[in-house]
Amino acid sequence: MYGTVAHILPIPGHEREVIGLVEDWERNRAPKVQGYRSAYLFKPENRPQELIMVAIFDDKESYMANASDPAQDAWYRRLRALLTAEPRWEDAECLLAHSKV
Repeated sequence: MYGTVAHILPIPGHEREVIGLVEDWERNRAPKVQGYRSAYLFKPENRPQELIMVAIFDDKESYMANASDPAQDAWYRRLRALLTAEPRWEDAECLLAHSKV
């Protein structure tokens, strides 16, 4: 598996819009993205102005295919308009994942 962690800083007062945009991605875009597995959105207790997004894909190829898709770029531009700065991205191989479903 492969994925990314993004540390993002919403413009003050726009956090709910960011959350809504991520929910919209899950509803409308995720079903069309080959190799997509899961996503998470965290709010750190010690940095409440920040959000942390995590996205997991089957492999690096499917992750990169999504990243270079014009529809993904359009979604990202909407997200970026709600942020104070560029996200800090950490792309990585996922070595272990467990879930209780």
